[in-house]
Amino acid sequence: MFYPARPFTLSFELFPPKTPAAEAALWENLKHLMEFQPDVVTCTYGAGGSTRDKTLAIVQQTKRRFGVRVASHLTCVGSTVEQLVSYLGDAQRRGIENIVALRGDPPKGEASFKPVEGGLRFASELVGLIRREFPRFGIAVAGYPETHQEAASPQADMENLKRKVAAGGHCVITQLFYDNADFFRFRQRCGELGITVPIVPGILPVTNLSQIQRITSLCKARLPDDFVAELSQKDDADWQFAVGVRWAARQLQELIDAGVPGLHFYVLNKSPATAAVLNQVRRP
Repeated sequence: MFYPARPFTLSFELFPPKTPAAEAALWENLKHLMEFQPDVVTCTYGAGGSTRDKTLAIVQQTKRRFGVRVASHLTCVGSTVEQLVSYLGDAQRRGIENIVALRGDPPKGEASFKPVEGGLRFASELVGLIRREFPRFGIAVAGYPETHQEAASPQADMENLKRKVAAGGHCVITQLFYDNADFFRFRQRCGELGITVPIVPGILPVTNLSQIQRITSLCKARLPDDFVAELSQKDDADWQFAVGVRWAARQLQELIDAGVPGLHFYVLNKSPATAAVLNQVRRP
C-alpha cells in the first residue's frame, strides 16, 4: 500500500532542486517539516524524465536521512516501456517503496500528449505495468476535483480515474483546489462510481498572489473571488502569506472534520507555510 494502514496520513511533495544551494535549502526545510512526522515524502519527475537521476537521489537520500517512507513520481512522457521498467527496477533496488503514477503533461511546445514509439498512452497503462512487473510498489494516482483540463467531460475524467484505480492504484491524491465544495463533489462522484480507495486532498498553501495565479492558470484550478480579493488588499509579502495560511487552515480543518483520510502538501521545497498551517489545525 502507498500509505501505512493508519486512520489519518500526512505526506509532503518535493521537486528536484537545480543547484547545490537549492538542495541545501531543501534539506534544511525538510528537517523542519519532519517534526510533523509525515508518513510519506514524494518527489516529482521532470518532463520527459529530465530529472530521472536527481529524483531517485532525492527520494533515496530522504529515506536515508529521515527514515521515512518515500515515493518517486513517474510519467509516461518520453519513455518506452523498456525505459520505464529500467527506472522502476532502479527505484526498487534503492529501497523506494512507492510510485506516484502519472501520464504526465505534454512536452513544452506541444499541444497534446503523444506517446513515443514503444511507450504508453495512459496513466492506467503505467499503473498496470507497475502492478505486473513490480507488485511490491505502493501506487498513488492523480485525481482532479475540478476535472482534468484535457478531459472530454467530467464524466470521462471520472471514468479514467476509475480505470487507474482498477488497474491497481492504492490511493488517489488530488490536484490542488481552494473550494472544498469541489472536493466534496469529487469525493461523492468517486463513491458513486465504486472507487473505494482513499481520496487524499492535495494542498498548496498560498504565499504569494501572483505566484498562485500563475500556477492555477497552468492547471486550470479556480481561485475563489473572495480569496483573491482578500489577498489583493495589500501588495505585501507578509500580508499575503498570513492570508494564505489562514485560508488553508480553515480549508484543512473543514476537510479533516469531514473525514478525509489524510493530507498531501505541495510544499515547493519550503517549510514555513506548511508548518504554519499544520500548527493551526487539529489532526485526528
